[in-house]
Amino acid sequence: MRFLPVSLTTILVELADLDETLALFASLQVEPVKGIEEMVPAARTLMIRFRPEVLTPEELASNLSGRDLTARAAPSDTVVEIPVSYDGEDLEEVARLVDLSPEEVVRRHTESEFTVAFCGFAPGFGYLVGGDPTLHVPRRQSPRTRIPAGSVALAGAFSGVYPQASPGGWQIIGTTPLKMWDLSREPAALFQPGYRVRFFDVTKRGMSTPVVATADETPVAADGAGEGPSPAFKVLAAPMPALFQDLGRPGQAGQGVSASGALDRGSLVAANRTVGNSADQPCLEITLGGLSFECLERSVVALTGAPCPITVRDRGGVSFAAEVYQPIPLEAGDTVTLGAPPVGMRTYLAVRGGFDVRPVLGSASTDTLAVVGPEPVTAGAKLGIKIPGKGTESVSLTETPPQPLPAAGDIVTLDVVMGPRTDWFTEAAIQRLTEQLWLVTPQSSRVGIRLSGETPLEKLDTTELPSEGTATGAIQVPHSGQPVLFLADHPLTGGYPVIATVAEYHLDLAGQVPVNARIRFRPVTRFGEISPARG
Repeated sequence: MRFLPVSLTTILVELADLDETLALFASLQVEPVKGIEEMVPAARTLMIRFRPEVLTPEELASNLSGRDLTARAAPSDTVVEIPVSYDGEDLEEVARLVDLSPEEVVRRHTESEFTVAFCGFAPGFGYLVGGDPTLHVPRRQSPRTRIPAGSVALAGAFSGVYPQASPGGWQIIGTTPLKMWDLSREPAALFQPGYRVRFFDVTKRGMSTPVVATADETPVAADGAGEGPSPAFKVLAAPMPALFQDLGRPGQAGQGVSASGALDRGSLVAANRTVGNSADQPCLEITLGGLSFECLERSVVALTGAPCPITVRDRGGVSFAAEVYQPIPLEAGDTVTLGAPPVGMRTYLAVRGGFDVRPVLGSASTDTLAVVGPEPVTAGAKLGIKIPGKGTESVSLTETPPQPLPAAGDIVTLDVVMGPRTDWFTEAAIQRLTEQLWLVTPQSSRVGIRLSGETPLEKLDTTELPSEGTATGAIQVPHSGQPVLFLADHPLTGGYPVIATVAEYHLDLAGQVPVNARIRFRPVTRFGEISPARG
């Protein structure tokens, strides 16, 4: 058992195999450790996020190192049956790889009982184990750019079903019409860790309704639209769709869903404070300005983050400039227009009383990668307020921007924690990470900042890393050697090594770095395994 640093609040526990990983995960569910906030199991690692004010990494490692890794969780009573048309485009290739006929591959797959070991990669994507070991096949040499939703596939010791169309390198042996991910179902993911799964050939027997969890099915809104009072705002222009964001949805790792949330959490909290809301109310995250909206009723708004020029024009055509980090009282008929911010990337719009937006999985955040949460806000959208009339109450306070924001061309220094896979890279690459400037490219998004450096980072070898949990701020290095800095909408698990992770206190700044700025990474730790505390 190895304990590797991820960030100031997260460690990665590396174990011998999947059985040990699941045993440790089960042990922590039965005997939890105070201070652990979330766990992400993967093929042979368990990523653990904890509260550093409650326990240290060394204390956590000490507790884990004494756990029994021979115990196994009791099998779930829930069985999910999946109807499959075994017509996958890789079925013949799989048969060739295992030296069996396609018919024999199908027979062995349908006669196996699988268990959902963990979820990751995409919402509802369950990694299934326990099938016939003869069917263990490698991933495709060249991954496909698009695998259709419902594809039943094999890779290594795992079987799985793609919940949505996405790139992937697994071997496709069939398809199913069942939805692996459905927000009208509770839970939304058909596969949950511990569930037992069986596949059957639809040509051999009729379609069957899958056995699902016994919890009552409660519809969950997929569009995020509220059902409150009449709209308070009408969006007139949105060159880039605005997104509802709040503090995110942590705790959904079991369904393969990352936390998402505002990229600049401090600015979101400041916007809410300025209008007198609680810190967790949803705001509109506006990228590079340009948003224009008409006020349909009296209200108070505030804008924070990237300092867009704000113009308010009243019903009579009189215009005035408003300021960021200050409450802005509006009357019906006023029109608000945002210019492009000279620095930063993202501006947060809050309204007193809160936007009337229905949460999805406990949060109003829009996860652009997982496609979870309210729909993006575009021209023509009408937005309501949760507590109408609250705009007539007294204003709260004026906030102060926490730090200067960078402009294109600036050099931004981000502190990083070295690990968890620093030792996968050459000494020259480790030195290059921190001495070389990294250009922010236009391919960046809420998923991650794609960086370009003069000299790529070299790994010590080309061994494939089994998928493992990834944290917000992780600097993942794909085969190209050009890093990707993961932001809030990153995938829950990843298969490329992470050389370092941005310290939590610099994540808000990372979310405001514009295209064509350059980043310098500054280590605040030396890489090394975490030693369990003694005594």
